[in-house]
Amino acid sequence: MKENIQTTLFQLLKQKMAGDDSLGNALSDLLSISPDAVYRRYRNETPLTIQELKKICNHYSISFDALCEMGEGKVVFSYPPLNTFDFSLESYLEGILQAFQKLKSLSGPEIILSVNNVHLFQLLNFPQLVRFKLYFWAKTHLQIPDYKDKPFRHEKTSENAFALGKEILQIYNSIPSKEIYDFDFMRGFMRQIQYYYKAHHFEDPEYALFLFDRMLLMSNHIKEQANIGKKFIFGTQAPASGNSFEMYLNETINSDVTFYYNSKEQQGLYLTHNIMNYLETTNQSYVSDSRLIIDKQLASSSLISIVNEKERNHFFYEFDRTIHLFRKKIEADLES
Repeated sequence: MKENIQTTLFQLLKQKMAGDDSLGNALSDLLSISPDAVYRRYRNETPLTIQELKKICNHYSISFDALCEMGEGKVVFSYPPLNTFDFSLESYLEGILQAFQKLKSLSGPEIILSVNNVHLFQLLNFPQLVRFKLYFWAKTHLQIPDYKDKPFRHEKTSENAFALGKEILQIYNSIPSKEIYDFDFMRGFMRQIQYYYKAHHFEDPEYALFLFDRMLLMSNHIKEQANIGKKFIFGTQAPASGNSFEMYLNETINSDVTFYYNSKEQQGLYLTHNIMNYLETTNQSYVSDSRLIIDKQLASSSLISIVNEKERNHFFYEFDRTIHLFRKKIEADLES
């Protein structure tokens, strides 16, 4: 086996194991060899056998074909397959929590995030909005048969889902972040609510108004965080100290959702995929190229947290105004 392939394989393994286990311990158990034998393979002193390679690729879900083809302009992504979701709020949040726990285990992590339409982590302050978003994905985009003739109804968020969402928020709030918004923020989400109202997909049509009311609370909560430059959970007091929230305004449009993270051990990237799913990579070249684009996007955007009160107030005024316009249309239709 080519030396560079073996080296690349071990680099991928180290990225997958970040914060979980040592390379020697994990592979010695898997391959039934000593940790010293593992590190001889890691240093390319001993080549991996075909059987060892097969065990590693199967256990860590690595494509050997993709590994052989890796080179300039080629990237390996990982993603949660759709069949791993049961499309409950709990199942979806568990996957996100695992990713955040892995990020939190790194040394000195920080986040740069471009927001296209929905900011899922801020949305978690209001579980009813997350539940609607997930339902819309399952019913309308994926057209799952179980949802075909099932209207969206008001249900209390389970204690488990609430706890999962809160834990994700606590980790997200604890990591410094720079976040780029644009004036299309949440517009698509508002249109989805309006679409469900017009299509009679709400069991109670007035629930659409409730969702818009939650969005107004969300707007006010994000504005409070921008005012002080700190993230905190809705309904709690803003922290006197803690990790920073830098909010930037891009006056054009954010074309996608890019979640870049950096730490002492590694840097990586999450990209949205199939509406609400996500791709992950730690490919150094791809992540570095993406960071270059993000830095340029930051440079052409305006910082509106703590400073630039005029621009910050204008952004949230327009956001609230749009929410009220959508809400009034439905309210007038209900009254008529």
